[in-house]
Amino acid sequence: MITAREFIGAAAGRGFSLYTGVPCSYLTPFINQVLSDRALRYVGAVNEGDAVAIAAGAVLGGRGAIAMFQNSGLGNAVNPLTSLTWTFRLPVLLIVTWRGQPGGAADEPQHELMGEITPRLLELMDIPWRPFPAATGEIAAALDAATRHFESESRPFAFVMSKGAVAETKLDAAPPLHLPRASAAGAAVAPVAARQQMLAAIQAALQPRDLVIATTGFCGRELYALDDRPNQLYMVGSMGCAVSFGLGLALAQPRRRIIVIDGDGALLMRLGVLATLGAERPPNLLHLLLDNGMHESTGGQATVARNVDFCAAAAASGYPETALVNDPAALGRLVASSAAGLRFIHAPIRAGIPEKLPRPKQSPVEVAARFRAQLQGCGDA
Repeated sequence: MITAREFIGAAAGRGFSLYTGVPCSYLTPFINQVLSDRALRYVGAVNEGDAVAIAAGAVLGGRGAIAMFQNSGLGNAVNPLTSLTWTFRLPVLLIVTWRGQPGGAADEPQHELMGEITPRLLELMDIPWRPFPAATGEIAAALDAATRHFESESRPFAFVMSKGAVAETKLDAAPPLHLPRASAAGAAVAPVAARQQMLAAIQAALQPRDLVIATTGFCGRELYALDDRPNQLYMVGSMGCAVSFGLGLALAQPRRRIIVIDGDGALLMRLGVLATLGAERPPNLLHLLLDNGMHESTGGQATVARNVDFCAAAAASGYPETALVNDPAALGRLVASSAAGLRFIHAPIRAGIPEKLPRPKQSPVEVAARFRAQLQGCGDA
């Protein structure tokens, strides 16, 4: 195990001063150390492909850059890694975490397949890789290998980081300013309720035939902890895909109401989906955004949501109705409403999770099977 300071200091000596990426719990020490160092810059990307592009632009501009993200998001980076950095010969250094590493630490089911194929996927993209240095004495040799590749090929090189490779690092920097949200939907509001309170209000307002999709992270776990129901599907992995999944479900189940509970980090990752929803306008879909301004399940790193008017974005994308609420009772009333038509609700929330938050006892396959059985048991499509 090494410290983030050791690696980052050695990387800085080789010209790496800009870091960009999407948080993973394995990367928290890195992000904290970069944010704590005024000589460095960290850019929080909304998806892994954007992180590669940001780093590539910095490299072209003469600044050494590192893009870092979870291997489960490596697929999001395939396009720029194969058509931008390779094509233009832009030597970006990648740090890819190895979730689901075969023979490694036990992990969540969504990491199993990507954990198995991560090295092969990098090799398929012609990206040489080596394990992230596990000891202080290995750092210089690892960085030297990367820089030699940059000098000879001028293309990306990857370090694959196993769990526990880097010691914990506390954040020594002021938290980002989270301002009350001004919105096209109404006056500015500040978060007053926690996610659990909002989820409880949503559950209390649901009808028996409603179908609920909860985005990955703490959202699904908290919904499960409040009241596990067969009409609730707790997404894992596939960050940013909850509302796309919900759209498909809404089209397949036109006589059911679909409630998608989204998160700010997830929605930002695939913000263009708003335009797809606005074009399709499924009359039976309610899109709820619980926005705490951070990637809470990976250590609390800030998203860029604090600067986004989500209601205006949804309205501009074609959503016929939007609302901004910060009160559980008001949210409950909106969810209970029988109004038809595609709707978007932005609900700023406070950070924080309940103590000893459980994980679903059922596997994702079992959750999906139960959900499917519940559909069939209630009749129509």
